[in-house]
This record gives sequence, C-alpha cells and structure tokens, in this order.
Amino acid sequence: MSVTGIDRSVTGIVVFDIDGVLADGEHREHFLASRPKDWTSFFAFLCDDEPIERGIECLRALMVTHDCVLLSGRPERTRIATLAWLAACGVGQLPVYLRPDRDYRPAPQFKAEVLAALGGPGAVGLVIDDDERVVAALMAAGYPVEHFTR
Repeated sequence: MSVTGIDRSVTGIVVFDIDGVLADGEHREHFLASRPKDWTSFFAFLCDDEPIERGIECLRALMVTHDCVLLSGRPERTRIATLAWLAACGVGQLPVYLRPDRDYRPAPQFKAEVLAALGGPGAVGLVIDDDERVVAALMAAGYPVEHFTR
C-alpha cells in the first residue's frame, strides 16, 4: 500500500497519525528548540497548522471503504482544539486516540499500547505514521505500517 496509490485490498482498521501526516506543525517546532522545551506554547498553536493535503486526501478516500481511526501523541488536553481542527478539514467524525495527560512514554510505546487495545496486528490493516521510530517499532511488533513522507 502506498499513500499516493490507495490499495483497496487492505483489510482491518486503518490508523492515521495526525502530526506530520494530516497536520503540518512545522511552524510550532521553534518552541521545542529551547531548554526546557515550551510544550505549552507548542500545543497552544496547533489550530494554526496547515493541512497536509496528500494525507487528508488519502484519509478521505480510505474513510469511504475502511474503518479509520486517528492516533496521536498529542496530549488529551488538546482534544477540543484537535477535534475542531479535524472538523475544519472535514475529517472530524472519526475516533481519535490521544496520549493521556502526564503520559511521557515514548511515542512508539504509547501507540503500540493503543493498537494492542484495538485488537493488535490481526485487527489493524494499516498504520500510516511519519515518525521513523514509531514505524520501526510497530513493524517489529507485526503491524503493517507505511512510513509517510512528504
């Protein structure tokens, strides 16, 4: 399966990451360049993210034929802003799994736990994520994963 060429033979839940796949948060990255990182400001401006059209288009196309969910390392406290942003992009009706507040585990560990709760590799047909660490960890755990790049 390629994000640019949608393979309809994928069976199971299709899981999309948000940041770096659907939302372009590069304009917020400067908040993480300092020590300590300014996570409050970083997340305060997520509503200003531009949509990544290729990711949004792929999600819209797959939503027609597959059960899709969104899985993000964003903290739960960003749920209202995240849902508003997703609704503005026309994909606000999907289930969204966010990291619990004060959960500082690495993204691969958090995402693997959520995917296991969704039924594991037997239930998940495809994961689309831009983080190389997440991609490697999930592939090692038996999930079909596509590394999203721009």
